Amino acid sequence: MEKIIELKNISKSFDGEAVLKHIDLYIGNSEFITLLGPSGCGKTTTLRIIGGFEKPDEGDVIFEGTRINDVPAHKRSVNTVFQKYALFPHLNVFENIAFALRLQKCPKEEIRRRVKEMLSLVALEGFERKNVTLLSGGQQQRVAIARALISHPKILLLDEPLGALDLKLRKDMQNELKNIQKQTGITFIYVTHDQEEALSMSDTVVVMADGEIQQIGTPIDIYNEPVNAFVADFIGESNIVDGVMPADRTVRFSGHTFECLDGGFAANEAVDVVIRPEDIDVVSPDQSPLTGTVTGVTFKGVHYEIIVDVGGFKWMIQSTDFVEEGARIGLKIGPDDIHVMKKSRYSGLYGDYSSFSDELDELSDADKVEE
Repeated sequence: MEKIIELKNISKSFDGEAVLKHIDLYIGNSEFITLLGPSGCGKTTTLRIIGGFEKPDEGDVIFEGTRINDVPAHKRSVNTVFQKYALFPHLNVFENIAFALRLQKCPKEEIRRRVKEMLSLVALEGFERKNVTLLSGGQQQRVAIARALISHPKILLLDEPLGALDLKLRKDMQNELKNIQKQTGITFIYVTHDQEEALSMSDTVVVMADGEIQQIGTPIDIYNEPVNAFVADFIGESNIVDGVMPADRTVRFSGHTFECLDGGFAANEAVDVVIRPEDIDVVSPDQSPLTGTVTGVTFKGVHYEIIVDVGGFKWMIQSTDFVEEGARIGLKIGPDDIHVMKKSRYSGLYGDYSSFSDELDELSDADKVEE
């Protein structure tokens, strides 16, 4: 894939605190790439450096083979859509979209033609004379996207643009954004902390934490083959337990030895073992060596979320089978359900659902919104 942007050894600090630490990344032309991570991981700073709103303390930003560290934002072939759409409230839909072309003193007929094209692209035909302050959140976002695309940038930066929308509208707009990106062929660089958003929209996902890139890959690769405990925990739900690799394709954890598909580890190397909740089957205790007591059951609509105490470690199972709280059950796990990872600085921090509850999830989401 032809590179359009390269970040080489990018570092950035604010008030003496390192926000980005030696970031290396290349972005392909016409790619939909998402920078994914929790608040404070450095994803928005990375976006702002690409856009020219921040300068790196060290390293180079390369655009189509040319270093652009000193090129100001307004001279880069890059536009940005922010979470707060920054529309001009005194201008109607047409004039908001046409604003950049009027600054460029484009002929009136060309402005009319290009605005009409943008309105069609974002499904807002007939809204030309509408007051933007009277539009819904989704409609305002479409106006912001049309305004950003009308000058034909080579890159569109999107900084959590769906954060202010309700859940159903966000899902609808995820599909629309992906379709717009395919139609235009413009490189989209998207920032979010929402894992589902990243997995459903992106060609490539860049998972970040603590100012560093943890993993780069397709959504399927990131989900199925996480490289460390942070990625495994952040992308979906994961049971992450301590294990040992006695030999290739054999792993021991929770007091039992299991067949797996992984190899290449040293004999008896300590490892992290990941099992996704949806990959565990609920069976009777006599059908599996791994057994535990159910400590919590939550109905989630399409499945039950079951918390099971196995030797003091709380596992999560997602199953369509209902079990009673207090029941003794077996956890059936196949070789292809087990993923083995090398130990990292994130080992031991994730994967135990002792404190799991819907209330804690809601509090965590509220904190994210405030940040």
